[in-house]
Amino acid sequence: MDKHNTSRVVRVFRYDPATGGEGSFATFTLDIPAPETTTILDVLLRIQKEQDPSISFRFACRVNMCGSCGMVINGREGLACKTNVSQLPPKQNITLRPLNHFPIIKDLVVDMGPFFEKYDDALPFFEPKEQRDEPYQIRPDTQERIDIGMATDCIACGCCVSSCTMVNYHEGYAGPAALNRAFTLLADKRDALFEARLTRALDSCYNCRTEFNCTEVCPKQISGTRAIKYIQRLALKNLKSLKPLPAHPAELQPTKAPVIPAPQAESCSCHAHQQQDTMAYQTPPPVPAATSEQSCCASRRSFLMGAVAVGSVATLGGILGAASVSPTLEKQPAQWVDLASIASLPEGKVSTVSLQYIRTRAFFSETINTTVLVRNDGDGKYVCFSNSCPHLGCAVSWDELSGRFKCACHGGAFDRNGDVVAGPPPRPLPQLAWKIENDTLKVEVV
Repeated sequence: MDKHNTSRVVRVFRYDPATGGEGSFATFTLDIPAPETTTILDVLLRIQKEQDPSISFRFACRVNMCGSCGMVINGREGLACKTNVSQLPPKQNITLRPLNHFPIIKDLVVDMGPFFEKYDDALPFFEPKEQRDEPYQIRPDTQERIDIGMATDCIACGCCVSSCTMVNYHEGYAGPAALNRAFTLLADKRDALFEARLTRALDSCYNCRTEFNCTEVCPKQISGTRAIKYIQRLALKNLKSLKPLPAHPAELQPTKAPVIPAPQAESCSCHAHQQQDTMAYQTPPPVPAATSEQSCCASRRSFLMGAVAVGSVATLGGILGAASVSPTLEKQPAQWVDLASIASLPEGKVSTVSLQYIRTRAFFSETINTTVLVRNDGDGKYVCFSNSCPHLGCAVSWDELSGRFKCACHGGAFDRNGDVVAGPPPRPLPQLAWKIENDTLKVEVV
């Protein structure tokens, strides 16, 4: 960003339930001299305080923990309290709008009721298989705990559901968050609801198209896609335990379609639905749930239940297991990226440097925008700190006045060496490996 021009244009979606309509965008201009330490939530609070007190949005913890401030920031879902202004392109307007697929209450505030209703449908509670006098422990190094990984860190912010295109087309789809929760319990051998939970979860897994949108936007780096594919793999191993569910009520609603010419051919291989005449036709009424499983055209819901051939199951299991699950379990390789020129880092000072690089995970690539805190000790010696607090992952910044690294984690602070001196962070500030090539400081990232 041009240091002599710190003004940013912020466009905020406005919707008033009293007047209705489709809503519109209001434009505000703010001077943001320190984009590396200014979050989108800070921007909204300043707009509310300085320019328009009627603007509505949610927030609570301000430390990337509660998920209340989820919204669409420049076309991508994220948490306002976690997203720094420096992570957005400097010459672009900042555009804020509510999450997709949720009823809007006012401005950036959406109704999370439908989200939690679907979450509840996935049986998100733990039911012990047996009662014990002593705690039933699962060691951190066991395979089932490794499989779950960070999936238990979900904060139910709704970002994954907002990014999922399939939510728009399938009312009965539970969504990535609910399926991720089901996955964590299905992988737990202590739980007693395996069959019921797997049956419910699998019913929604058919709607996933493996687009990885949920994985890309999750503020906790959880892969909803991985959870869904894990559930499908479990289903292949437990076909005899599954009982087909009736179609979701939303899928049985009659579709109102205009009169259109009959098609010459259908994609269905059985040809049972091809029309023999050229007369116009209406969309047929929905097939009752009791007879839908008997149709010659197997639905996605009944596919696995009908895959009784050993060869089909083995082949499909191999595809789902190896192609969809295994890559996400592999450790991602590190890469070296250019951070800054040596001349731009004052000796004896701590500099805040914005870093942008491409990270490839499993089947997709994404652009990472982050900040690195560089301490120049002179004589070619540097210390590069990650700006992610080890407590809750919120952004850490350097405070020149106190000579400390500080974060919003309830007063968390670190000294110049990155060691904890105040607050709840459990360990020192993470450091990045570095090297110098062609007068350029490079850091190692994952």
